[in-house]
Amino acid sequence: MRIGDLAARTGVSVRSLRYYEEQGLLASTRSASGQRHYAEDDVDRVKFLQRLYAAGLSSRTILELLPCVDSPSEKHADLALERMAQERDRLSQHIADLVRTRESLDGLMATARAHRERLDDRGRPVTPPSGVPGSDACRTPTG
Repeated sequence: MRIGDLAARTGVSVRSLRYYEEQGLLASTRSASGQRHYAEDDVDRVKFLQRLYAAGLSSRTILELLPCVDSPSEKHADLALERMAQERDRLSQHIADLVRTRESLDGLMATARAHRERLDDRGRPVTPPSGVPGSDACRTPTG
């Protein structure tokens, strides 16, 4: 089948299919006029590649996993599982970093909300009664 047919059957753009080929993830044969032709099995391969991309894997990582698909063996399966575990650990660390960043932003937002509550309609600090905790938090130098 031609590249447009493969794109239509998989829901992947022609540009993405060309990229997969450039990265060594997908192979085609060429006609005498240079047109790409794909096998029926390539429909499943492209769908598999899409699942790997959706899992957050890079082209380089996917390329490392393909021997498990192309030449199944215990060794390739073990290597693929090890590589996927590394990617999972990397994603877990990234998630932890994002959670810390979100918590920091939540703290800044809480501070900003508290400050905003101490402003009058014109954006000037409202001076709470003396002795109220935090009464100096938003005072301007003039009071």
